[in-house]
Amino acid sequence: MRRFLTTFVAAGALALPAAAFADLPVGAKAPAFSTSVALGGKTMPFSLPAALRRGPVVLYFYPKAFTQGCTLEAHAFAEASDEFKVMGATVIGMSADDLPTLRKFSTEACRSKFAVGVASPGIVKDYDVALARPGAPAGLTTRTSYVIARDGRIVLVHSDMDYRDHVKLTLDAVKKLADKP
Repeated sequence: MRRFLTTFVAAGALALPAAAFADLPVGAKAPAFSTSVALGGKTMPFSLPAALRRGPVVLYFYPKAFTQGCTLEAHAFAEASDEFKVMGATVIGMSADDLPTLRKFSTEACRSKFAVGVASPGIVKDYDVALARPGAPAGLTTRTSYVIARDGRIVLVHSDMDYRDHVKLTLDAVKKLADKP
């Protein structure tokens, strides 16, 4: 089922149309989770609640490391990583890939600029990002980006298998959060 929803930051400060497949609506509390992530080829723990204490989180799901769109999306997030950091945002990519794959992806595609984590079946279910397409291998996720404010509320949802708008839209949402008094 394909739905369209308008995403909002705060009380309508940002209104952008986005094709959405995810069921987590803007304004919902983001499900807390902990997982293993890779950054610069090293494995470490990640906790969403701990990251939110430092600032907003851009949580983006991608289908599979080292596929064309996922690699290009990772490059784009890497190129924008300094802009996200200036605004205090943490970027984390999530897929169902294993840690050895993610360690390699974190250096080659992500350029050691941000962490990529293991999206366990529970995380995939909680964020409603399972790719349910005929012929798709089990365990793949949709390409869905969430921006989560420090209070744990989702302020932007963008689901589109085309990677090109994910960085722009998430960066715009984080900027709107940074501009809020």
